[in-house]
Amino acid sequence: MPRPPRAAFEVGEPVPLNDDRHESRWAPLRHAVAARERPSSSAPVVAPLGRWTPEGTTNIVAPVARATDARGRIWVKARLAVLPNGTTGWIPRGALGGYATVTTRLVVDRRRLTATLLRSGRRLMRVPVGVGTAAAPTPAGEFYVRNRLTRYRSAFYGPIAFGTSARSAQLTDWPGGGFIGIHGTDRPALIPARVSHGCIRMRNHDIRRLARLMPIGTPVTIR
Repeated sequence: MPRPPRAAFEVGEPVPLNDDRHESRWAPLRHAVAARERPSSSAPVVAPLGRWTPEGTTNIVAPVARATDARGRIWVKARLAVLPNGTTGWIPRGALGGYATVTTRLVVDRRRLTATLLRSGRRLMRVPVGVGTAAAPTPAGEFYVRNRLTRYRSAFYGPIAFGTSARSAQLTDWPGGGFIGIHGTDRPALIPARVSHGCIRMRNHDIRRLARLMPIGTPVTIR
């Protein structure tokens, strides 16, 4: 009997598909809208959302769920940059632009005074940071990066700054107060320490490196 012909290809070992447990989404607002307690236009308003942030950049939200109402209208449940921290609200899908995805996450450890950037669960960098004092603490919770700014470039803020969705009940180092920023410093010798009014300070060479690696929409865990 002749030998069977050689297979055109060999089937390898099965490889699991990439999971998305490290993937997060964000979406820009297309216009001003009210976030509501339930996915319904008659539900109470949680907070009004403007198209622009106080810094003049496009406002974004971090979707966490979706639902369809009785009329077939799609709603998105999203984390909001409002007090109290952790607030979510339902937004009509039509009020949002297209989704963007990120696989990065920034973890700020207030006890160890470190910030760690992860991509797909793997550490890219870990650096010392300054955080809020006991009188003006950096709030804990799950947040996201709303914008990246260079127009605040100064000795105090360093070369680059990021605005987050985290809020403080007190004034912070951030222009206008209230929001938690991530920025450089003109006093690197004070880092690591609890020295700010709530914002997260990095040495300037660290914030530059972070800016090369961390896109807008990155989730921020502060613990």
